[in-house]
Order: sequence, then structure tokens, then C-alpha cells
Amino acid sequence: MAIKVIKRRPLSFLEKTYIPQIIAGLHVTWQNMVRPPVTLQYPDERPTIPAGYRGVPTLVYDPNGREKCVSCQLCEFVCPPKAIRITPGEILETADNTHVEKAPKEFEINMLRCIYCGLCQEVCPEEAIWLQGQYSMTGTSRESMVNNKKRLYELGGTLPDSHYKWDKKKAEAEKQAEGHH
Repeated sequence: MAIKVIKRRPLSFLEKTYIPQIIAGLHVTWQNMVRPPVTLQYPDERPTIPAGYRGVPTLVYDPNGREKCVSCQLCEFVCPPKAIRITPGEILETADNTHVEKAPKEFEINMLRCIYCGLCQEVCPEEAIWLQGQYSMTGTSRESMVNNKKRLYELGGTLPDSHYKWDKKKAEAEKQAEGHH
């Protein structure tokens, strides 16, 4: 097998001095110096979040400050990476939402597993879990990246509720109780 040798042309005097390459590099540098900056100074400056962005899943309260989650566990079952873990709990009979069968005793979302798919929000019949616009979840350990129920409510807060489902049920229960007396 014959080896073919390709002969290169000899470098010119300017090419040997690298002056054209230095000038080309300085030209790029000058263009970037006069161009307006595109870098955001994070965390002081934050990018605008586009509509429909799926961020961190959180739990939300209804406008009266009650938990909307009823421990149906649909979000846990539909979660592809199994990032959600719910332990159902009972509601005290003295509570104002006794007509709800269950409430979560424990609710955890492992943010290291979460793939931000949004299926948990779509499947929730109570609109208790929402994907918020937060996009920078950090932690110093694996345990700090598992959001418990308290942390999920801190991140979610209260969202407006257009149908006040629990209030209607409570009013119906009070009317039935008055009718029996």
C-alpha cells in the first residue's frame, strides 16, 4: 500500500508572524466590547419565564388557607420516575373540613428524580399540586433536595380557587344538619 504525501504550500512572511490572526482576534474582541451585553448577572437579574413553563412542583392552599390535597395518590401513581411519595392521614372530626375523607400525613417530592413533566398537576382532581415558575432548586445534600409537605406548601403558597368546592360542600352539610333538627 502506497502512502501519498500531500505537500503544503510554504507560509508567507505575514503568516509566519501571526499578525493576521492577532488582528482577527482583536477584531472579534472589539466587536464584543461595543456590543450590548447579553449576560444576566444571576441571581440579581433573572430571565423572563416563558408562558407554559413547567417548573418546580408544589402544593397549594385554597383561598381560606386549607390544604387542597385529599391524598388520592393519583400524582404518586402517574409520576414516571416515582419522585412523589404520599402517606395518607386521617382528618380530625373537630376540623372544619371533616367532609373530606383524607389529608396527606406525609407528602414528599424528590427533586433529584423529578423530570418536570407536569403529569402530577394534570392528574390532580383537587388542583392541589402546581408547577411553579421557580427553576433554580439547589441543595447541599441529597436529603435537602427532597421537599417535604411543609416545604412544598412554603414554595406553593395560596392560589385563587374559582369554584370553592369545599365551601359548597360545607354549606350543603350545614343545610342537611339543620333539616334533621
